[in-house]
Amino acid sequence: MANIEPAGRMLASESAGLDLRALGERTLRFARRAFRASVAIVSFLLFWEIAPRVGLAEPAFLPPLSTVLESGWGLVENGQLGNHVRASLSRSLAGFALAICHAVPLGLCIGWYRRFGNIVNPLLEALRNTAALALLPVFILVLGIGESSKIALVVYSCSWPILLNTIAAVRNVDPLLIKSARTMGLSPFQLFRKVILPASVPTIFVGIRLAGAYSLVVLVAAEMIGAKAGLGYLIIYAQYNFQIPQMYVGILSITVIGLLFNQALQQVEKRFTAWKVAPEGD
Repeated sequence: MANIEPAGRMLASESAGLDLRALGERTLRFARRAFRASVAIVSFLLFWEIAPRVGLAEPAFLPPLSTVLESGWGLVENGQLGNHVRASLSRSLAGFALAICHAVPLGLCIGWYRRFGNIVNPLLEALRNTAALALLPVFILVLGIGESSKIALVVYSCSWPILLNTIAAVRNVDPLLIKSARTMGLSPFQLFRKVILPASVPTIFVGIRLAGAYSLVVLVAAEMIGAKAGLGYLIIYAQYNFQIPQMYVGILSITVIGLLFNQALQQVEKRFTAWKVAPEGD
């Protein structure tokens, strides 16, 4: 028994050492990935802070980052930034959700039913080449200058990347998969549900993520033309009144929201494509 106890302690010590070594390796890999992911952004932000202070840029037009952040904190404290963010997010998310609800089913139908696709394709080709912002006056005339026209513009701009990617996803499914499924006796509905739809999900999400970016870009442009709240309104109002730090606060807010929106969509995509084999990381 006296010999067994030291041997047990040695094994436990070796196991703890292996665990600590593995933890250290994982921490080091995470630190390397974090450094690679952030070095460009940190360098850009440092350049933004230094350039106006050393005369590389005119501080009146490009104030240091610290000045912009200080102005942003002031907008947070008085509640203005929160109001503008809520106004933009409500419009953007409403239009984005409506676009998904109609563009994905329509794209699946066009991609799956060739005859239906051949009928509507000429109209789609004509409409998708019409710039969304060119239709803003039409939406304002028809729906008024309120929320409906802005949400409708977001729906229109978001629909095209979702619709076109959904059509391409269905039509580009591997024919061998379809042939194999048919030889197994699957009905058309089962073939669509068990083969076509799962194989199309990754490409559909490419369109959804593109639409997420479009929803912010188009909305901000619309808010610059006819709105009394929103990040686009904040940017154009600050520019007209030469409140340049606040203008950059609005721009940075859009950037941060876009990054968070994209990250959220990536997490949703991972849940819907859990069957995919993830590539090995270094």
